[in-house]
Amino acid sequence: MLTLRPLLPTDADALSAAALESLATVGRWMPWCTADYSPARAAEWIAHCTQARTDGSAFEFGIFSADGSELFGLAGLNQFNRLHNFCNLGYWVRESRQRQGIAPTTVRRLAEFGFRELGQTRIEIVIAEGNTGSEAVARKVGAHFEGIARNRLQLADGPVAASVYSLIP
Repeated sequence: MLTLRPLLPTDADALSAAALESLATVGRWMPWCTADYSPARAAEWIAHCTQARTDGSAFEFGIFSADGSELFGLAGLNQFNRLHNFCNLGYWVRESRQRQGIAPTTVRRLAEFGFRELGQTRIEIVIAEGNTGSEAVARKVGAHFEGIARNRLQLADGPVAASVYSLIP
């Protein structure tokens, strides 16, 4: 079992440690995940997430062990399109906790939150081409593959194609 909750300022050290542990896996796909990811940078991200939740522009969550003692990763709903009532769902799990069912459980719970609490009618999962682990998660939760979007994401080396998956209620 796991707990999803908004990040707190006291989570900055744990977030930094999880990111640094995951440079080889998460860092390849997340341009912010670099060797200089410090607790100060994590604290800035947490403050950004708190503000985004307040203004309704994003709902980011820490993925924690059931007792809250270990940060497994992050997941969130963001990039809301108010006109067409959909958003993006993103996720990452620290390297030592990958392949343990954490990501699929998180995606299911977060999608349910997006549909029930936020009233979304579509949730997209956009995955950089080559990120087979994240694609496996999307398929495992029943997301529908819709195609490859060229130059859809910006990674450290520039724009890359991305697979677009969707969930609907």
